[in-house]
Amino acid sequence: MATWYAATTFKSMADFRELAQRIAKDLPQGGSVLEIAPGPGYLCIELAKLGPFAIRGVDLSQAMVKIARKKAAEAGVKVDFEQGNASSLPYPRETFDFLVCRAAFKNFAQPVQALQEMWRVLKPGGRGLIVDLRRNASWADVSRAVDQMGLGMVNRTLTRLTFRFMLLKSAYAKEHFEQMLAQTLFGKVEIVESGIGFEVWMTK
Repeated sequence: MATWYAATTFKSMADFRELAQRIAKDLPQGGSVLEIAPGPGYLCIELAKLGPFAIRGVDLSQAMVKIARKKAAEAGVKVDFEQGNASSLPYPRETFDFLVCRAAFKNFAQPVQALQEMWRVLKPGGRGLIVDLRRNASWADVSRAVDQMGLGMVNRTLTRLTFRFMLLKSAYAKEHFEQMLAQTLFGKVEIVESGIGFEVWMTK
């Protein structure tokens, strides 16, 4: 599954590069970044190419950690990937300037605790970004988004089925995020809907 996911998400490399560029503009020189659930590590790797940032990735899957470490070595960039749980991050408080979680938050078993952990490890004034699927995204829009991934026929079919029977069912709506974030101490929150997903921006 980890190998299939790495191969499938590689098709979205342009999206990883675009997001990395936006994050880099938001970082101080030498800023520290944490990606939660980086999977094969593509976003961290693209961000590491853009500046002398201190980048870490923490993933529940040891298989994904191994793949991410291999990908970073092949790209010739330094990113520290390690195994860990989003609801109990293995870092001291106020460690990071920025953290990001892309396409994974809906899978967390303890989402509110994960948000509280994000607040804990961010520095004062630090920012967090969650990018994920919207539960109320239309099936037509989802199908169109899958078609734009550049997948082969088999992978396209598998990805559509994954969206329909797994991802959309576990995804959150905007009001769910508002309710969960109300249980944290983030000083500023902005939720921006875009395409089939949304971006949740949080400032400590």
